[in-house]
Amino acid sequence: MFARENIEYEPVDLPDRVSLTDEEMLIEAQAFYDKMKRRHTVRDYTDRPIAREVIEDCIRTAGTAPSGANHQPWHFVAVSDPAFKKRIRDAAEEEERRFYDGGAGDEWLKALEPIGTNDHKPHLEDAPWLIVVFAQKWGEFDDGARFKNYYVPESTGIACGFLLAALHHAGLVSLTHTPNPMKFLNEMLGRPASEKPIMIVAVGHPSEDAKVPAVAKIKKPLSEILTVAE
Repeated sequence: MFARENIEYEPVDLPDRVSLTDEEMLIEAQAFYDKMKRRHTVRDYTDRPIAREVIEDCIRTAGTAPSGANHQPWHFVAVSDPAFKKRIRDAAEEEERRFYDGGAGDEWLKALEPIGTNDHKPHLEDAPWLIVVFAQKWGEFDDGARFKNYYVPESTGIACGFLLAALHHAGLVSLTHTPNPMKFLNEMLGRPASEKPIMIVAVGHPSEDAKVPAVAKIKKPLSEILTVAE
């Protein structure tokens, strides 16, 4: 927790300096791409358990992400209790039914057709863990006074990216789920009004007959996502 008297600039030497040759940099960049391109969003899970320590280490990795003013405006709730998962699924599916019954609009629903999604979300119970991500709109000093957090969506989004990469690196699959609205999660999981739930990440091992939509394997080529000015 931040204390007002500790807010000052104190430079320290870079603690974890990495120095690679040009060849080593290219090898590492290509190796990481090769690993990450094998990450898939999966909706079909086995009941194989995952040790809490694995989830904790992946969330610990997410907590190393950069953030506005280093306020680290995020909180993660890891859920494995079956009763909690069922409650989350029931509430999420209620919101999803409104979405698919017309709340989303025809254009959005048409865009989702190649993905094959609907209001049925069994993965929210089947996956051994759910990680609910909250973005903190403001924080508190040790005396209870509020302070503003900065670049909250951007910072939390980067942390989520770190989380998904860490889960994949640990040999797990995941699914990001964003029912809207998700305010029910604050009350259900005991989180304060200063936090906004932005994502539920289902985590586990894929079932033997797990499928992914063919369109999910179509990624834009580098020429469409990169412009170089040199």
